[in-house]
Amino acid sequence: MVEARRAFDGRVALTALERLLGSLHDGEGEVRFTLDFGTDVLRLPYVDLRIEADLPLQCQRSLRRFLLPVRLQQRLGLIREEDAEAALPAECEPLLVAEDGNLRPLELVEDELILALPVVPVAPDTEAIDRDFAPTAEESARHGSFAALAGWKKES
Repeated sequence: MVEARRAFDGRVALTALERLLGSLHDGEGEVRFTLDFGTDVLRLPYVDLRIEADLPLQCQRSLRRFLLPVRLQQRLGLIREEDAEAALPAECEPLLVAEDGNLRPLELVEDELILALPVVPVAPDTEAIDRDFAPTAEESARHGSFAALAGWKKES
């Protein structure tokens, strides 16, 4: 694919991406992707990856479903050995290719989407709860640092 400077584009349902599906609210929607293979001026092989998807996530503030728009554009340098990573340009992320030279496009797309997921999904239209939840006087007395010592003192 690299030698022929091939390009592929496609669409895939979110339900087909099993590893990603576990992090989503549901499987409604699809992913659009483009892969462009080639070599740079130093003759290093690469794949340019473009991904567009609206990922359904559950907001951790409101527990509502929301769509996270994901628009990725990434150049991946195709390497066969980890030592070759040093030769890649700074703007190029390394991708270790299997010994057989095969690349699985859907796995690549799924990996990039998994990396794009936020650790804690929060819908952009929700407000942060800014409150102090101070313990009551009874809770403080019962669970204070010296509450156990006070109980021993009463027993003596």
